[in-house]
Amino acid sequence: MDLKQKTLKKEVVFHGTSLFMGLDVAVRLIPAPPGSGIVFRRVDLPHTPTIPAQTEQVRDAVRCTKVSAGEDSVQTIEHFMAAVRACEIDNLIVEVSGPEMPIFDGSSLHYVELLDQAGVVEQEGGKNIFILEEPISWSQGDMHLIALPSDEYRISYTLHYPQSPYLRSQYYSCVVKPETFRAEIAPCRTFTLYKEIAPLIEKGFLKNAVLDCGVVIDGDKVLNPEGVRFPDEMVRHKILDIIGDFALLGCTFHAHLIAIKTGHAANHSVAKELRKFLRKR
Repeated sequence: MDLKQKTLKKEVVFHGTSLFMGLDVAVRLIPAPPGSGIVFRRVDLPHTPTIPAQTEQVRDAVRCTKVSAGEDSVQTIEHFMAAVRACEIDNLIVEVSGPEMPIFDGSSLHYVELLDQAGVVEQEGGKNIFILEEPISWSQGDMHLIALPSDEYRISYTLHYPQSPYLRSQYYSCVVKPETFRAEIAPCRTFTLYKEIAPLIEKGFLKNAVLDCGVVIDGDKVLNPEGVRFPDEMVRHKILDIIGDFALLGCTFHAHLIAIKTGHAANHSVAKELRKFLRKR
């Protein structure tokens, strides 16, 4: 089957508050021609720099994913990129009025709704599917990420928080496709232990109201009044993050990613290595 590249049917404009900087950020999503990829454009800066959403542009950041071009950057893009990848959008211009994307409720749900509002259209350019030729692995201490050849895109994640009486261990596995993402992954919010974010709040790194944009766990309980959306919401969100981080490969690929206790840094390292072992199907 000859798969086509996709973009949005029409522009969509929205705004929201960023997590770390507490900025009210305006975003405009603009359809882009075949072969464009996903590109961020900082419209708040005089020179309006463009920043490709690619693994080569990833820079170190605290608890989020950031892409940069020279001195210009956009961070906390992972939830948006997960929605774009899962909705199978290949080409898009993302005009953003600040250095950080909105966090909304800490999930990808609102981003999916916005993309659905705009609609998706097929383009003339064909879409290449890449497959993994051989297994690759990454380990650092008790964190591991393995990529295996597969005829589908599947992610399996083991979350292990022995220091949290509430979390302890969770496991989830799913095939990444639009309907699965919408139902099982997109609603799952970012999470943290209260003792982990207390120092960040004191240092001024978190400007947004944390209970509005993620799940906060203190001891054996969730502090959010509404509780959790799934009993295993936290491990599902880890899969969401992986989808967003590996979307920066800028291509559709098939592999089985098996992760244990990994975060953004591990995802980025393996994504860069994975590119070397992908070949066109």
